[in-house]
Amino acid sequence: MKTMATALLTCLLGLFASLDASPAAAKSLFPLQVAIEVPFAPAAFHSAGATHLVYELYLTNFSPSPVTIKRIEALDADAPASAVLALEGDALGDAFAPVGSQAKPSAVQLAPGSTAIIYLWASLKDGMRVPARLSHRVSTDEDDTVEGAVIAVQRDLPVLGPPVRGQGWLASDGPSNARDNHHRRGVLVLDGKPVDSRRYAIDWMLTRNGQTLTGDNGVRESYFAFGQPVYAVADGIVAHAKDGQPDNTPALPASFHPALPITMDTVAGNNIVLDLGHDHYAYYFHLHPGSLLVKAGDHVRRGQLIGRIGCSGDATVPHLHFEVTTSPKLIAGDGVAYAIDGYRVQIGDGWDARKKELPLDKMVVDFGPER
Repeated sequence: MKTMATALLTCLLGLFASLDASPAAAKSLFPLQVAIEVPFAPAAFHSAGATHLVYELYLTNFSPSPVTIKRIEALDADAPASAVLALEGDALGDAFAPVGSQAKPSAVQLAPGSTAIIYLWASLKDGMRVPARLSHRVSTDEDDTVEGAVIAVQRDLPVLGPPVRGQGWLASDGPSNARDNHHRRGVLVLDGKPVDSRRYAIDWMLTRNGQTLTGDNGVRESYFAFGQPVYAVADGIVAHAKDGQPDNTPALPASFHPALPITMDTVAGNNIVLDLGHDHYAYYFHLHPGSLLVKAGDHVRRGQLIGRIGCSGDATVPHLHFEVTTSPKLIAGDGVAYAIDGYRVQIGDGWDARKKELPLDKMVVDFGPER
């Protein structure tokens, strides 16, 4: 037995030595050495005649050689022949973001030991099956494939009231999968893990006749959003409230000089965080100093006036940054999808009523009169 065990050990050592010396041999014996992971599963939300699934797929190359990705598919895990989303070519390149780089890569390639984030957005038109679970398939230019990252799709969304009132609200940098959407591509590492608190964030700007201001663009009062009231989107408890930070002077990004240096303490400006329960927190950023009507620990009712829009923090112009996340700590949570109970969207010269939907990027919305 000892002789047989020794012979087997010698054989295995020889095998591993040959693998180190021969990448081709390693490829023939082991599957594709790319790990796939979804850190935060998507929630299905409805908007504009479709159900949308928005999330990130992380790929890590554990091999000593570069891997070129040819195709990525999101599949219905309970009907795997059905591709919910398939990305290749330019569409794959647009969604692909190597960790540590903001530039669009020249090739969809994972260097040895590197990780990339694939920003996924699947839109299923009304009438199409919405999967309960998703699985994923990654294919390379050498026709290797790896499958995994089976995740559940969240279906129960919080239904909220609107954070503002009136007609003409532009959903600036609202939900979309565009590379230049700074909310969608807002992954940061907080408390030792990557999160995207801004996944569904919206910068609400008030427009009239397609314009956000009248008069001098360097004057806060020129902007229609400045001083507009903001409201509690649900019954809840004020988890955090910060006031006293001065407003900025509006300016183009290239010539923007904030009133205070932008840090983790000042980036949100004057802000309110509402604890909505069930580990959901509503964030209101960039409020006007002196306008906050609540403090930490206060109970608020849905529709209650809680403050007014300003230009504090990392805000070049007056607007309300609104998001819902999983943490009461600024930027440390993951952004969650939600629905607004009712509003109208501008379509040409008319308005289309929507119920329990989430506005998408650049939609102009009517939330109804102030109450």
